Amino acid sequence: MSYVNGKDVLPPGLLEELQGYIQGELLYIPKRTEERVRWGENSGSRKEIANRNKEIFSCHRSGDSVAELQKKYHLSEESIRKIISKMRLAVNC
Repeated sequence: MSYVNGKDVLPPGLLEELQGYIQGELLYIPKRTEERVRWGENSGSRKEIANRNKEIFSCHRSGDSVAELQKKYHLSEESIRKIISKMRLAVNC
């Protein structure tokens, strides 16, 4: 995130209005809700995790134990069980 000077991008009237609330401080202006992307969508992390979870579920259905999956994916038993449970629900819907 980079710093942008308000006087360079805002109309003078709006700048004066904002100065009534804040002066000489940093102000974060969030994107509109419809323009925001979910965590991991830009970096591809969300897709990688979804693919990993599908793989974990597939391995479990093929007979791998939770303990084996823990070692293979370096996750806790609880995490593996949650992934399997969520994937099972998704498949049955």
